[in-house]
Amino acid sequence: MTATSQPPAALRWWTLTVVSVGTFMLMLDLSIVAIALPGIHESLDADFNDMQWVFDAYALTLAAFLVTAGAVADRSGRKKTFTVGLVVFTLASLACGLAGNIGMLNISRGVQGIGAAVMFAVGPALLGHEFHGKERAKAFGAFGAAVGIAVATGPLIGGALTSGPGWRWIFLINVPVGGVACLLAMRRLRESRSGTANPPDVLGMVTFTVSLAALVLAIIRGNTDGWFSATNIALYVVSAVSLCAFAALTRARGERAMFDVTVFRSPTFIGLCVVTFLANVAGLPPIFLETNYLQSVLGSSPWEAGLQFLPLSLGMFFFGAAAGGMAGRVPFRVVMAASQVLLGGALLLTLFSDPENSWTALVPSLLVTGAAFGLFNPTRAALAIGVAEPARAGVASGINETFQQVGTALGIAVAGSIFENRVAQAFLHSGSAGLLGPHAGETATAISAGSIDTAARAAGPGLFDRIVDDGRAAFTTGFHDAMVLCAVVALVAAVIAAFSLRAKDLHATALDGIPPDLAAEPQNPGTPEAAHQ
Repeated sequence: MTATSQPPAALRWWTLTVVSVGTFMLMLDLSIVAIALPGIHESLDADFNDMQWVFDAYALTLAAFLVTAGAVADRSGRKKTFTVGLVVFTLASLACGLAGNIGMLNISRGVQGIGAAVMFAVGPALLGHEFHGKERAKAFGAFGAAVGIAVATGPLIGGALTSGPGWRWIFLINVPVGGVACLLAMRRLRESRSGTANPPDVLGMVTFTVSLAALVLAIIRGNTDGWFSATNIALYVVSAVSLCAFAALTRARGERAMFDVTVFRSPTFIGLCVVTFLANVAGLPPIFLETNYLQSVLGSSPWEAGLQFLPLSLGMFFFGAAAGGMAGRVPFRVVMAASQVLLGGALLLTLFSDPENSWTALVPSLLVTGAAFGLFNPTRAALAIGVAEPARAGVASGINETFQQVGTALGIAVAGSIFENRVAQAFLHSGSAGLLGPHAGETATAISAGSIDTAARAAGPGLFDRIVDDGRAAFTTGFHDAMVLCAVVALVAAVIAAFSLRAKDLHATALDGIPPDLAAEPQNPGTPEAAHQ
């Protein structure tokens, strides 16, 4: 059904509750694992490559299945699809918590990512179907706050659970929460789907998913295998061939294709996807690097590092709520551009951090980063469904979320590579390297991985203090250089947002009830657009 009448208020807010809870869980599992890795390593006897896949398996399937999930939801029903995704995510979380070895954990993480992709793609479309006018702005403000707080509180929650009942509970906590959310989804959500549904485009889904999975896998492995290794070149070829096959199938099937590619005719949609991609290239790596900096350089415990991220959480909470109130008062392009200017400035503020300073030197950066995320997340989610007609909202949202997750994967891979290289180079040019002789490279690698004290102890008597000092200085150098790179990317995203996002490209029913001052420039009262509004 495609009913556009306003549903009962209780159902609307139950929809927001279920979608926000599901989104909170899936976003939490992007950041919560970082704190728990030492416990997982010790418990499951995993090597470094295995540990990488605890992150990568989730990111890979999350990115690869987003658009497919949106296409299935538009045709098969958004409530049904979202509920299936929630069930898959909850059961996979249980499997993660019970995993007896690292292989089972990583397989379960991959399945968990599929469930997360379904929820992430379909959630905004469910909200867009239920909420209209000013209430839609409030709903997306709450949705954005759930996304931002999950990312920000991941280290805190991870530290609490890891230090308490153990690392398995970072996954097992999803089981009771997900179970309740599943019951609410089945009882309280309304069904909606495209009124022109066609049979699923299975070949289109397969070719698109294979293309994206191969590309994301190449991005993830580029840092360790080499960006132009034989394996990566093969993955690039698979991705390109599958994408060409998908394009040919889309042209041949026309209206029966997986999704309507005409959405890319909108300059605003293209601009939004590019801005989303760059914002996540710039915004997610700092969270992981700052967590490592707090623990490896400043000596914070997992619990302390989580507490030290509270300024970021507060910034997200307050500015996420403020973003909803800005709809109708501040043009979308201004909010999006401002969020990226704030992010770029926040990352440059990390340059004031120093091994000799306390963690409070990072507080200004954390607060402003939280403000940037708070403004960006709900505005992006609202625009993602606003550029498409309601019947195609799931696909449009899925495409945009795909750009978000690919940006996250690329950002972590590239920023991580630059960080590791700069740390190693800085240490190899320090006085300690000359004293270590042929073992300097091995020590530099350990320092870039965060094992500064361990590397210093392994160097032998009399060198501990000097290697610790040089190691912390080298780690800080790499951290600062990576932050400068991310800041530049954020400022580029701000420029693109300022010049590419146009309110006149939004679908006529996407933001009904919002005043015309959303436009990037004031309208002439005599124009047809103004007369229509």
